[in-house]
Amino acid sequence: QVQVVESGGGQVQAGGSLRLSCVASGSIAAINAMGWYRQAPGNQRGLVARITSAGAVRYLDSVEGRFTISRDNAKNTVYLQMNSLKPEDTAVYYCVADITVIRLGRPLQNDYWGQGTQVIVSS
Repeated sequence: QVQVVESGGGQVQAGGSLRLSCVASGSIAAINAMGWYRQAPGNQRGLVARITSAGAVRYLDSVEGRFTISRDNAKNTVYLQMNSLKPEDTAVYYCVADITVIRLGRPLQNDYWGQGTQVIVSS
């Protein structure tokens, strides 16, 4: 079994900061890319930031320069440091990890999602 668990959401005023964390645990052979998505009410879930196992990163244009994604491979953890938060950043933030497990002696690669953590930015 693989679990992906986020933490660190909350409510903050515009201009403030929050740090999200996400830990993957279980029978993991390898973790490939990890990322953060968000979904605001009435909107589709979309990519916020992504980081590969080698450390290559990609950001949504609107968060570039304000958000920083990083990971600790030894701890199977990915972080999202969010600075200069705006009300439009309000959403449920989901962690996703591209994980390889071994089943019946064969590698299986799949995306595993966390349950989401709420971020509310008030003006």
